[in-house]
Amino acid sequence: MAHSWTHTTVMLGEAVDALLGNSSDKTVGPSAPVYVDATFGRGGHSRLILSKISATSHLIAFDKDPDALVEASTISDPRFSIRHQGFCHMGELPQASVAGVLLDLGISSPQVDNPARGFSFRFEGPLDMRMDTTRGISVAQWLADADVAQIAEVIREYGEERFASPIAKAIVARRQARGPFVTTTELASVVAGTVKTREPGQNPATRTFQAFRIFINAELEELQQALAASLKVLQPGGRLVVISFHSLEDRIVKQFINSHSREVFDRRAPFAAPQVMPLKALGRSRPGRAEVATNPRSRSAIMRVAERTSAANGVPA
Repeated sequence: MAHSWTHTTVMLGEAVDALLGNSSDKTVGPSAPVYVDATFGRGGHSRLILSKISATSHLIAFDKDPDALVEASTISDPRFSIRHQGFCHMGELPQASVAGVLLDLGISSPQVDNPARGFSFRFEGPLDMRMDTTRGISVAQWLADADVAQIAEVIREYGEERFASPIAKAIVARRQARGPFVTTTELASVVAGTVKTREPGQNPATRTFQAFRIFINAELEELQQALAASLKVLQPGGRLVVISFHSLEDRIVKQFINSHSREVFDRRAPFAAPQVMPLKALGRSRPGRAEVATNPRSRSAIMRVAERTSAANGVPA
């Protein structure tokens, strides 16, 4: 019997309001604006966007997860279309053709809660963790051949785990003694046996599982590509809205917005006007207490918003 895995969209209203500029359909560029939901997931943001934009607008969604495409097939709105691609492919859209881009990063509840996807240390399932199960290699396949140095580097870089080296050594020792890892619980057990101290309430395997998921899906590299693509596809006045859930993601988003929004002065001409930057930072926000109380998974979310200016600076060729 199929299980209906549910997902509560984080900062739903705030994100859509920021995307549309607190109006029913922000008027920028052409009379038929195009919006991008770059991380469709289970469609929470897309459905709300469709309820607010005009009859002539269009919403393009992206998602790598085949399960997300199944969910998207339930939307019969002719203004909606979805692409089975990662959001880095957003750059394939025409330049300055988009009125708003929304990125809801991280992993959805159905992905975590479904043991068959292999994302969670709480449930036994195949050690997979791929966002797109139709391509690429699983975590189990990678761990079957990776050496101690490679494993430690991934855990340290993507999990910010101070016990990266001991964990990597324990993983390789376990593999040599008993063969390749197959399930999530096998990996979680080895990590738990290695990490003796952890922050209150945090499972010892949290950082390691995060690291392997980010690595196997090239999440940070794809985020950097997508942010660069947003400069190309956003038209003047178009909004960029990004919701991140851990420090690695948020650091990339923050640095990107800062580097493309802070005014640059020419020291050789101190009285000249500053160089106009391609983005205007509109601030950051976090979920309210009520949302965190009803959806604890929202507690780490940070939303950053920026607006495309008319400057050509920073637009990829």
